[in-house]
Amino acid sequence: MRKSLLFIVVAFLSFRAAAQELPFVKEPVFQPGEVLTYKLKYGFITAAEGTLKVLNSDLKFEGNPTYKLSVDGVTSGTFDIFYKIRDHYDSYIDKVNLKPYFFQENIREGSYRRQDKARFNQEERKVVATKGTFIAPSNQTFDLVSSYYFARSLDVSKMKSGDFVKLNYFLSDEISQLQIQYLGKEVIKTKLGKISCLKFSPSIKPGRIFRKDSKLYLWITDDGNRVPVKAQVEILVGSVIMEIKSADGLRYPLAIVK
Repeated sequence: MRKSLLFIVVAFLSFRAAAQELPFVKEPVFQPGEVLTYKLKYGFITAAEGTLKVLNSDLKFEGNPTYKLSVDGVTSGTFDIFYKIRDHYDSYIDKVNLKPYFFQENIREGSYRRQDKARFNQEERKVVATKGTFIAPSNQTFDLVSSYYFARSLDVSKMKSGDFVKLNYFLSDEISQLQIQYLGKEVIKTKLGKISCLKFSPSIKPGRIFRKDSKLYLWITDDGNRVPVKAQVEILVGSVIMEIKSADGLRYPLAIVK
């Protein structure tokens, strides 16, 4: 369970990377002050909640200004009684190219505790982390948090239904890659209203959580914000759904369908 909840959330929110540089829009789709909250439901039960924040940072890396991205994940309700999770993640990214310089995580899951850090050197394609130094396949390698925000800023204007995109990310002691397929547009109902969305299907690996034929679907707003508003995945027993609860401080209006 230690990594399962985290993996599900990340699979919902992230794109992962190929050897060539991926194009992204000139202006970030997010801004300081943005706060997104989500709930993760197992059946009809809310199992966990997550909060994602974009903050201005006073830290500079290699002389470059950064954004601080902070994520908190906690279990709720019955799940919190039997298996308490209090996870916190910080990522410092370049304000221009959105690549990470530094990532840290503080994991508290039941009796399990872990604190990891990672320093990214994009030019040398290295990640120096708590568990060693790792060689990246490209100069676009992300941590879990920065991969989510970079993915939102990807230029998908030329993608057609059936096209794929990839993105590299570092987790714990390895650099992984996930392929995501664009499936087209769809209007879905959310707590924020009916929203015009782009639909994607990330590939997932079968194992402790997912079945061999499990499908993962992700819906992000078809507007300047590119905010994930819903995701659904089949697991070994039942399914898990992620839904947005609130979105504050957005740069652009949401694509609400009236």
